[in-house]
Amino acid sequence: MNIRLWILVGIVAISGFSQGMLMPLIAIIFEQDGLSSSINGLHATAIYIGILGISPFMEKPLQKLGFKPTIVIGGLIVILSMALFPVWKSLWFWFILRLLIGIGDSLLHFGTQTWITSFSTAANRGRNIALYGVFFSLGFAGGPMMTRLLEISENLPFILSAVLSLLAWVTIFLLKNEFPAQDSIEDTSFFNTFKRFGKVWKYAWIAFLPPFCYGFLEGSLNGNFPVYALRIGIDVDSVSIILPAFAIGTIVFQMPLGYLSDRYGRKKTLSFVMSAGFLTFIAAGIFEASEAALFTCFFISGMLVGSTFSLGITYMADLLPRQFLPAGNIMCSVFYGIGSMAGPFLGGLMIEYLKGVSLFYMIGLMLISIFIALFFFKPRKEMEGLTL
Repeated sequence: MNIRLWILVGIVAISGFSQGMLMPLIAIIFEQDGLSSSINGLHATAIYIGILGISPFMEKPLQKLGFKPTIVIGGLIVILSMALFPVWKSLWFWFILRLLIGIGDSLLHFGTQTWITSFSTAANRGRNIALYGVFFSLGFAGGPMMTRLLEISENLPFILSAVLSLLAWVTIFLLKNEFPAQDSIEDTSFFNTFKRFGKVWKYAWIAFLPPFCYGFLEGSLNGNFPVYALRIGIDVDSVSIILPAFAIGTIVFQMPLGYLSDRYGRKKTLSFVMSAGFLTFIAAGIFEASEAALFTCFFISGMLVGSTFSLGITYMADLLPRQFLPAGNIMCSVFYGIGSMAGPFLGGLMIEYLKGVSLFYMIGLMLISIFIALFFFKPRKEMEGLTL
């Protein structure tokens, strides 16, 4: 089990590295080429369109093929797409490649998440998913450093990322294929996949709000904060120091929160991080004129709400029977994708039309809304009608 877990989180780390590299790298390339910021931002949504587009179709292949082939196919799509960027520099060609990377990453993450939640027990599920989150965050935080290689060659970052992805990808062949738990009467048709989504939502809707929260945070902080910071008088050098503080806080406290959720329960842990995160972002809004205060708030908020994606997956796995974990993991990815697009969109509207109102208040409102939902949520004791 330990070898299997380390191979899976290693693959996820390289996937996070590629994702973390791609957004700032292409944004810088397009900016240097004189492309408008609106087209640049619209182009970045390709990866999330890929995530949302493939999500409803992933469960049946996983049930038929198993975990290993699903990860192999997803990883291969990412490797080939990354290697093709240097072949032809075209706006639409690169859009298609980003779309394919979104599809490949969805398959890869869906396979690894579901595999880990399937073989983990209730006693160590929080720790294992937290480890998954730590390695993804480490890779994602390291990806932007590849932008420095643009001074040497525009193609070099894409080539190195493809090579690293290939080296991680081959390790999956060391593992024996396994299949997710299924009911003997379960039908994996496309129609029944959507029926399962409805049943999964009925019993575990609360667990999909934390992944939405993480996507919202990731999108608004990375996409909106640099623009907002410049408008309130914070220089670019300070932004480059403040923004990574969130990722650092996430890495530092992901494992401790996983252990706490194993010991005290997911609902209590999530309620704590949402309420404390709300207070932290309100403080960031009050003291946003101070760069030191913003750095501190970003670091603390990363410690608190930077683990909401992994905590949400773990909570979902607690609420559902094992045979419904594939559908549950798909919905976690869908809500993450929705949050990733909603955050920058709403943040951009707020910056444009609500001048004088802090961007951080919008984030705080989202966090306190999820806290209220957690407070009133009561898990269903019975699982009647959950099988098809």
